[in-house]
Amino acid sequence: MSVQILAEYLEYLDAEKGLAENTLEAYRRDLGNFLEFCGCNVADIRRSQLNSYILKLRDKKYSPTSVARKIASIRGFFKWLCANEICSSDPTLILEQPKLPQKLPKVMTIEEIETILKQNLTPEQKVIVELLYGCGLRVSELVNLELNNIDINARYLQCTGKGSKERIVPLGKKACKAIKDYLPQRDYLINKSRRNTKKLLITETGRTLTRQDVYNFISEQGKKIHKHISPHTLRHSFATHLLENGADLRIVQELLGHSDVATTQLYTHISKKRLKDVYFAINSS
Repeated sequence: MSVQILAEYLEYLDAEKGLAENTLEAYRRDLGNFLEFCGCNVADIRRSQLNSYILKLRDKKYSPTSVARKIASIRGFFKWLCANEICSSDPTLILEQPKLPQKLPKVMTIEEIETILKQNLTPEQKVIVELLYGCGLRVSELVNLELNNIDINARYLQCTGKGSKERIVPLGKKACKAIKDYLPQRDYLINKSRRNTKKLLITETGRTLTRQDVYNFISEQGKKIHKHISPHTLRHSFATHLLENGADLRIVQELLGHSDVATTQLYTHISKKRLKDVYFAINSS
């Protein structure tokens, strides 16, 4: 019974919310584990079982972030159960959410970005850096870009972000040049491999570039500036540098594709912290 209801809920998330496959899999795993722990029909689950499950997660040393994510999954599930009259009451209504320490994401300096771009990068690698940093794309948005998503003459691209939300992102001069320089190589690789794909970024064998390919490349570049970085570090840096140079918070929110401006506001804290660090470094020397 519970397994069937969970399957229906996941279908709802897929059809109505348009969640990515990775997100759906996280919901399937989190809720499946919870229902297995309770071992009864969803309509019979009580607050005491929720409390016991959360204690079990903490005993297993799950991080506060992981516990918070699992609780959020359960909350959403019960909200749907009540809306569909599968449950008469919601045991999560007064459930306490664990307090999370606010972690400021790592950012790079403009000099570090320039150091990477001065390396002996291939045309494709330059496109990766320019679109992650110059456009603030997520890695999933980057690898899913297709040729028809890009208008070099009008200098913009269209990408699909979280929740299948589409947005328009301006292309800077350097990003446009990087793409123009890369396209002849892409055509050559397509002809050589005899593969046909609409995706912008492909490997030497004509295979579509994966998220892991991008992670590996960015990680290697981090070694050259003695920092552990990921593709998201470049996105964080894009947002932080824009705000430090006077960009409006709402504009940055639109460029990043954030549904809530509160998420974007995190970058204002980074900017303030960086200003303090510079101030104290100058005044302590």
